[in-house]
Amino acid sequence: MTSNEMDVDEENETKPKNFHEFELDDRILKAIAKLGWFEPTLIQEKAIPLMLDGKDILIRARTGSGKTAAFAIPLIQKILSNKRTQKTQEIKGLIIAPSKELCKQIHDVILSLTIKCSREVRAVDVSPPVDISAQKLLLTEKPDIVIGTPSKLLQHLKANNMKLKKSLETLIIDEADLVFSFGYEDEVKSLLSYLPIVYQAALASATLSEDVITLKKLVLHNAAILKLEEPPLAPLSQLSHYSLAAEENDKAAILYALLKLNLIRGKTIIFVNTVDRCYKLKLFLEQFGIPTCVLNSELPAVSRCRAVTQFNSGTYDIIIASDEKSLEEPHLIKVKKGKRKKDKESGVARGIDFQFVSNVINFDFPLDVNSYIHRAGRTARGKNQGTALSFVSIRERPLLDEVDSELKHCYNRDNLFKTYQFKLEEVEGFRYRAKDAWKAVTRIAVREARLKEIKQEVLNCEKLKSYFEDNPRDLQSLRQDKALHTVKLQPHLKDVPEYIVPPTLKRLVGIGRKRRKFNREAAQSKPTATRSKHQARASNPLISLQIQSSK
Repeated sequence: MTSNEMDVDEENETKPKNFHEFELDDRILKAIAKLGWFEPTLIQEKAIPLMLDGKDILIRARTGSGKTAAFAIPLIQKILSNKRTQKTQEIKGLIIAPSKELCKQIHDVILSLTIKCSREVRAVDVSPPVDISAQKLLLTEKPDIVIGTPSKLLQHLKANNMKLKKSLETLIIDEADLVFSFGYEDEVKSLLSYLPIVYQAALASATLSEDVITLKKLVLHNAAILKLEEPPLAPLSQLSHYSLAAEENDKAAILYALLKLNLIRGKTIIFVNTVDRCYKLKLFLEQFGIPTCVLNSELPAVSRCRAVTQFNSGTYDIIIASDEKSLEEPHLIKVKKGKRKKDKESGVARGIDFQFVSNVINFDFPLDVNSYIHRAGRTARGKNQGTALSFVSIRERPLLDEVDSELKHCYNRDNLFKTYQFKLEEVEGFRYRAKDAWKAVTRIAVREARLKEIKQEVLNCEKLKSYFEDNPRDLQSLRQDKALHTVKLQPHLKDVPEYIVPPTLKRLVGIGRKRRKFNREAAQSKPTATRSKHQARASNPLISLQIQSSK
């Protein structure tokens, strides 16, 4: 098996083509225009023509580079072109992704791209956690594109809910470097036996790992390899990296001060390293009236998708995500007995499209370079600006040095991280409050919070509605269960009293201005000017706390 390597150097490229130069169907072009995509990204410019020519490709590009559209657009074009001569409805495209969230995201992109041809091109996502018999009817109608995780697709193939030997023309595997590391090696190999001998294939991946090379040998034939010669993250002009020295006892106080003083603005993802830390931090922030939602591998898929949707829609501005090492490389982690079962089809730092994220905060520093790349890659997507702020204790310093050493060569910089110097003594009042609030979140409180969330999911579960209708006593027993040991909320903690705000920051947060006598006539005559001045002040982004930021 041979491969035609095609390295793409971003610096040597001319101005990208327009989408209409690919000779795409007008219905696709209208959908692209509606999405507001003015020109293809570099990987789209290279991948779309090759796929339209029927070549196998391996797409290697960083998160946020537009890989999904790079394989979705030519797939839809190919289906539309074949519809002119196709006599029967058949499944033509199969898309495999390692997590339910990513499957849903791919499905959403395809729905957006087929909005003008939804009758001609139909796509079905079989990854949701429902019984395969409930999805059988959808597959009986033979949608043009089927999307799913390897295990779910294999279940349908074994049940004869879909037959691909004669119809399938295109196989796509997204986030290929995670498919095997999520434990899908056996499923993928078995799944391939249900496919025809000849088909077009595409792999998309952020890295070129050993698992990807193995997959390439299994599914690609004479492939073109598109490898963008670019940094693994957005350029430094778009994404700023800060480190903040903070010991374990001070991290919570610093986060509380940054959030309550509005020094962190915009949508924010806070990463921690364990599920328990997710809930501990959530319960801590709730005491100060800071609403958050959590995302981790133990939540049901429906809950995870709902959390991402609520975050993207603006219901929550802060999401707390656990990014455990076991999610990245479960085949390297020994499973300990007694540990709660995690969903291998869940991934937080990889693949999920969090929209318009302004900040990523590493409350716990990631355990390796790849984890840092994938966390920081959640922000500064497209042409948006972003900031990655990492809290680093003395124990975590070697991890920071490893990331800095690895990435500074990519950017030709002596130091990747700017030092965010936070004068904790200036916010001693915040520290005092935070210490008590953090201590109040005990192990029992964390455990009860997790049980409460599971219980709520049981009550909301569509599958159990009919059961509860037939067994109302069971529902009543759940609702009348013993009181949960939740953290006691103190209303006064939601407000920030003037005396704990540093003098240098009072003006910035609107405290301590000289009060003028109220002049009703003046207020009525100049309402617009007063309001616009206030809005201008509120929208002024604050990059550093007095609390200076220095390189």
